[in-house]
Amino acid sequence: MNSGRGGRSYPDEDAPINTPQHNPADLRSANRPDRGRSPNIDDDVTGKELDRSVQRELGTLDEQNRPWVQKHLVMALRLLEDDPELAFDHALAASRRGGRLGVVREAAGMTAYAAGKFSEALREFRTYRRISGDNAHLPEMVDSERALGRTDKALQLVQEAPLDKLPAISRVEFAIVVAGIHLDNDDPKSAVAALEIPQLNPRRGFSYSPRLFSAYAEALRAAGRQEEARKWSILVARAERALGLNVEPEPEILDLGDDEYDTPPARARDILPPSDPSAQTATKGGDE
Repeated sequence: MNSGRGGRSYPDEDAPINTPQHNPADLRSANRPDRGRSPNIDDDVTGKELDRSVQRELGTLDEQNRPWVQKHLVMALRLLEDDPELAFDHALAASRRGGRLGVVREAAGMTAYAAGKFSEALREFRTYRRISGDNAHLPEMVDSERALGRTDKALQLVQEAPLDKLPAISRVEFAIVVAGIHLDNDDPKSAVAALEIPQLNPRRGFSYSPRLFSAYAEALRAAGRQEEARKWSILVARAERALGLNVEPEPEILDLGDDEYDTPPARARDILPPSDPSAQTATKGGDE
């Protein structure tokens, strides 16, 4: 095989085995009859690099299709940051044989979102949510709706979200996305309020703290609160130095220690527009 991360050649031996007949009702790009063969897999990829929980889910595939899906998922994750377009191609390749599994559709959603393919990302995240019941990617769904110019749908998703059941990282992402919507609508005051959530703790540093602090500083600047914005920008740099360059996905707690930056805690529903009469039900929503 002529391998290489950046290469997009499609060797004959990479052709699907026992490919099912194309379903014309399925419009996913992974199943277009005119689509080329799947992208190359690096020679060092075995498929065993995946997390054990992913391996367990892929265990429902047969022996013929499992290695294919495993290797393309490894490539999708490997290329996610450096070449999201090619990563998305790999995720779609995995989807051709494992598209009924949540972990595969999640990978397709993540790579589509990273590549700026927001319609595709929404479709894949919705499917993942339906298969798994997991709401972890609701922030990306909201941001995709925002990117497509559908602000009303984005805010509706926020109102439906069970924020109290989401991990802290997802709640932070929600707040950042909603603040961005308010800034798009030239409403910096609401953007500031959206970010004043319990995770905005100036004395503790988590993996998500630099992004949250930075978003808060930006909102404060837009609201004309320059001195406060400057202080939070300093905290961004402090948190980044404390966390280092390789931030773990699970929150790491670090003591940043400065009472000067204390801010009152806010409820999850406080990230919704204050004029929205349905805001009181923000934490009671469920899946679609």
